[in-house]
This record gives sequence, structure tokens and C-alpha cells, in this order.
Amino acid sequence: MTYFYDFMLNPYILAFLGGLLAFVLANRIIPVIIYTVRAKNLMDEPGDRSVHSTKTPTLGGVGMFAAFVISLILFGVVVGLERPDLLKLLALVLATIILMFLGIKDDLIALAARKKFLGQLVSTAIVIFLTDVRITSFEGLLGIGELPYLVSVLFTVFVFILVINAFNLIDGIDGLAGAIGIIASASFGLFFLLNNDYLMLLVSFSLIGAISAFLQYNLSGTQKLFMGDSGSMVIGYLLAYQGIRFLELNLSGSSSFTINNGPVLLLAVLSFPLLDTLRIFIIRAKERRSPFDADRNHIHHRLLTLGFSHKQATIMLTIVSVIAIELAYLLKDLEINLQLFTITLIIPLIYYLLFNITRVRENTIKLNEVRAESDRLRIVDMDLKKYMPLFTIRKAFIDESRATQKVAVNGANNREKMELSEKRIKELEKSKMHLVDSKKLKEKNKSSKSK
Repeated sequence: MTYFYDFMLNPYILAFLGGLLAFVLANRIIPVIIYTVRAKNLMDEPGDRSVHSTKTPTLGGVGMFAAFVISLILFGVVVGLERPDLLKLLALVLATIILMFLGIKDDLIALAARKKFLGQLVSTAIVIFLTDVRITSFEGLLGIGELPYLVSVLFTVFVFILVINAFNLIDGIDGLAGAIGIIASASFGLFFLLNNDYLMLLVSFSLIGAISAFLQYNLSGTQKLFMGDSGSMVIGYLLAYQGIRFLELNLSGSSSFTINNGPVLLLAVLSFPLLDTLRIFIIRAKERRSPFDADRNHIHHRLLTLGFSHKQATIMLTIVSVIAIELAYLLKDLEINLQLFTITLIIPLIYYLLFNITRVRENTIKLNEVRAESDRLRIVDMDLKKYMPLFTIRKAFIDESRATQKVAVNGANNREKMELSEKRIKELEKSKMHLVDSKKLKEKNKSSKSK
């Protein structure tokens, strides 16, 4: 038994098994959800803003949540988490349960934004006040160090609400929210793994396993499933929680591996959902609309408009997210405010270049199509000129043949008429000779009678 516990306390083994169990469980649970949703017709109806055209099962977040929680609790008990970590685990599970049920209600019947916001606020308050998980310092970013308690609480609440809703907004095309969630959770999970934080590495890798199983169905052509708000809000909440615990552990002084630009790296990890949300709010403000109005101005919608498929757009945005994280890590030795300036300048520039590259691609395709059509017309014109003499000779031959045929027909008609005339003449001559013979016979008979 001692050997078993030593084996399970290996952080790499624990991370692998936690992710594997969540993956296997989600693979068993999600097909049941798809069958149940189809049987009860609890599917997402395509609307004006939808990028899908058929009814699609939703509630994929329920399967991910169940697999995540089972794996987290099971391995948390196996490794014997200490009381503070167990309290954090229970508070986290309770908070995510509230968000999941809010998401289910919003997926099945529309939920008012005010009630959704209230649920997010309660879930955030649970982990802040029960476990004291909060952002305590900016680490010199913008010249700000330690935060007063009230400011720390309010700012932590703001971060939770922002990340939850930002992640909810990017769940607009197949695979995108899941892929971004895996990248962000893996980034935090690697940090927790290097610091032997058993609770948080279980949170990170169990979430990765559950999302990975979901993506198989989300990207499927025959068993497609959406995560819905029940999935996107829970994942957004867990990413915000991991990010705040990352900052907390990085400042604790007890960790064996630290990063001297924690806040900047956190912004880079969550750059895509945060940038997309900021961009959307600016566009809606310019159009004098509510920032919560729905539209198709998201970055992923723009990529679809430019002709990319769901998978292509997801891959492109995922690659950009990885580049942003790598860039932030490479700049870690610079002064923190210079890092922030560089990141906030380069990452939007990458997305700007992405749009322009796709526009160039679209214009190139159109130009190639125009050139191909022009070449085709030129070839046709050359062929016409090349074969025009043959067409002329053929036309002359046809005309001559038709004239000859006409003459032949007329000749045949004339011959028929001549033959008929000759035949008629012969018949008339024969008839005339018959009349002469008849007259001679009558005269002979008359003379004999007179005698």
C-alpha cells in the first residue's frame, strides 16, 4: 500500500491518470447525453446568428462537468489532500455546480442576463470568502504592488466575471472554445506540475481530459454536440480560478518554480477571449448598441465570412494563442511594464495581420479565377480563328451538297413526270386504236345486214 501511495504521489503519474480518467468517463457519458437529448428533442435550433443549419444536441457541458468532478474528487481522496486543499476542492465543486445548472437552464430555456450574472457572482463569492482565493498584487504592473483587501476582493470578482463571459462569447464555432480551453489549462497545469501542487494539477489535467473527449463529438460530422452555456461558463470559471491560483502560488515564495512576469503571462494565456470581448464591446459602443447585444462581429465569425471552415478558423486562432503565450514567456526577462506594452502591441497586430493575410488570400483566389476565365476565353477565341477556314470549307461543302441534292430531287421529279406523260400517251393511243377497231367492226356488221 505504501508503494501504491508513493506511486500515486508522483505528480506526473497523477496528472496523466487524472486526465485519462476524465477522458474515459466523458467518452462514456457524452453518447448517453446525445441519445437522451435527441430522444427528448432538447436540441439547439438554428437561428439568425447560428453558424449551423440543422438541429444539434447541446448540454455537452454536463458530460464534461461530470467527468471532471469524478476524476477530481477520486484522485483528491487517493492522494490524501490536506484539509485546506480539500476545502478548496469542495468550494470549487460547489461553485461549478451552480454555474452548470444555470447553464443548463439557459441552454434549454432562455435565462435572463441578470439571473446569470447573479449566479456568477455567487459562485465567485464562494471561493473568495470560503478559501480566500484572490488576486493580492499586481507585482509592479502599472506601478501597482500589493492591493488593499477590499480592492483585492472587488478586482478578483471582476476578473472572474470577465473571464467567464469572455469565454462564453468565443463559443461560436466548432472546436474553438474547447481548443482554447485546453491550451490555457495546459499552460497553468505545467506550472502546477513543476511546483507539485496536487490539487491544481488535478484541476488542470482533469479539465484537459474532459474537454479532449468532448472535442471528438463537437468536431464530428455524425454525432455533433455543443457544449452550451453549461460547458462554456464552467470552463471559463475554472480557467479564471487556475489563473488566480497561478498568481497566488507564484507570489507565495514556497514554490520551486516561479515566473517573474506572472500577470503578463496570465494576460497572454487568456489573450484571445479577452481581446475578442474588448473588440466586440468597442464595436457595439460605436454603433450605440448595448455591449450585451448579440451579433456576428466576433473574430471567428469574420474568419468564416472570409471563407474559412470551422476547423480552419479554430486551428488558426489556436496557433495565434500559442504564439502569444510563447512570446510572453520569451519576454520574461524584460521590465514588466515593457513586457505589457510589447504584448498589447504585438498580439493585436498578429490578429490584424491574420485578417489582412486572409483578405489577400481571398483576393488572390478571385484574381486567379478571373485570370482562368480570361485564359479560357482567349483559348476559345484562338480555336475559333484556327478552325475558321475549316468551318468555311465545311459550310461551302454543305451548301454545294444541298444544291446538288436539290438538283437531283428536281431531276427525279422531272423524270417521273416524263414517264407519266409517256405512259399516258401510250394509253391514249391504245384507246384510240381500240375505238377505230370498234367503228370498223360496226360498219362491217351493218353492210352484211343490208345484203
